[in-house]
Amino acid sequence: MSRWDEITDAASGRHLSVLGALHPTDLPDVQTLVMLGPQEPGFWAMFRDTEEFRDGATDPMDRWSARVISALAKELGATPYFPFGGPPFQPFIRWATETGRAWPSPVGLLVHDTAGLMISYRGALGFAERLEIPPQSERPCDTCADQPCLTACPVGALGAEAYDVDACKSHLHNDAGAECMQGCLVRRACPVSKDYGRLPEHSHFHMKAFR
Repeated sequence: MSRWDEITDAASGRHLSVLGALHPTDLPDVQTLVMLGPQEPGFWAMFRDTEEFRDGATDPMDRWSARVISALAKELGATPYFPFGGPPFQPFIRWATETGRAWPSPVGLLVHDTAGLMISYRGALGFAERLEIPPQSERPCDTCADQPCLTACPVGALGAEAYDVDACKSHLHNDAGAECMQGCLVRRACPVSKDYGRLPEHSHFHMKAFR
């Protein structure tokens, strides 16, 4: 088994997918950085059965991510990095774009080659060894003729110009925002997102935390 297969198989065993990798220039002693996110379908069913989800304490998914990815890093001889826990915060958005598998979408949010606008990163593994990583992908928006994300927001809070966070949150607090609470309509409109397999219950968890 190759080192890359070892990493991807170990991540998959924790219901995590490798969502890209890069050779960073801003991390001392790290030659390869591997980005991790939920493995779909099936992530939500696993997460609902974890101690972090059931204990009623705050930030259950961040705590699960810290526990699981830290243990994974120890097993693989890597250093764990997380998009939470700051300030200061690690530059996950920049790292994501440097993988060649995530790009700014027409609405500004990151779009991923397999997760679409449902992309989320739970953490990353930094390796001292320089690994050969898979080739970069093509931005899916470049071949998306209709670009439904641009017109999907029912209140026009998220589009090509800017993101009106206040308008978005106000809508989510009204009955009219019930459909959005099952998952942002802009994210769900992305053709790639539709094939990703994230359940509405998973999206509701994040929308509730955002609201």
